[in-house]
Amino acid sequence: MRGRVAYFGVFTALALIFSYVETLIPFHFGIPGMKLGLANIIIVLVLYRLGVKEAYLLSVVRVLLSGLLFGNYFSIIYSLAGGILSLSAMALLKRNGGFSVMGVSIAGGVFHNIGQLAVAMLVVETFSVVYYVPVLLVAGMFTGLLIGIAANEMLKRLVNLNE
Repeated sequence: MRGRVAYFGVFTALALIFSYVETLIPFHFGIPGMKLGLANIIIVLVLYRLGVKEAYLLSVVRVLLSGLLFGNYFSIIYSLAGGILSLSAMALLKRNGGFSVMGVSIAGGVFHNIGQLAVAMLVVETFSVVYYVPVLLVAGMFTGLLIGIAANEMLKRLVNLNE
């Protein structure tokens, strides 16, 4: 049990560090609020190493803390919506099997953007933001793949550390 708590603490710190580092990257995709999602590397790691419950807890803790430290109220709402939907899709695909870490992460990237788009529709009270869907789907697949590749490599090394 203590090992799991220690892992969770380390993963929480890493997720916050990745969230902070991402605020320092002056890379804009042309769509407001769009980011690489570096902290999601840690969410994928926790999903595979500790389990679904821990991944949900980490996701919520990370969004709340990083939103309070580096963002604002709206960033928390958008990130929570995207994060919960994303993690739900990833957990479902992981449980059903047949998908690699990269495939699971790609689905997470796509569903993260869908969750945020749904909140945007509610906030602006119009469906006109639906025009962003094609761009967001491509961006979600691209960033999901990058996150998946990084998480897969880290998972390989974490397994090697325990041997």
